Amino acid sequence: MLLGRVTGTVVSTVKHAAYEGQKLLLVEPIDEGGTRIGDELIAVDRAQAGPGDLVLVLQEGNGVRQIFRRDEALENPPILQTIVAIVDSIRGAT
Repeated sequence: MLLGRVTGTVVSTVKHAAYEGQKLLLVEPIDEGGTRIGDELIAVDRAQAGPGDLVLVLQEGNGVRQIFRRDEALENPPILQTIVAIVDSIRGAT
């Protein structure tokens, strides 16, 4: 999983069937201090996030497959990143 900030939305008129009806968001990976740590990525939103939100992105194939298991035709959807949570705050270990 990675921490990220939503920087925008992605719109596509032609896409794989697994993406039909899904909201795609552009996410900038960041560390716990808010510093950018990688290139932006596209993630399917499952947490109702929006631009500016701090989010957790799942990047593990089996977990993504379990989240999207809704019919047999899409048993192995080509989805790599999924937003699974909106982060309210980050607290350091004490």
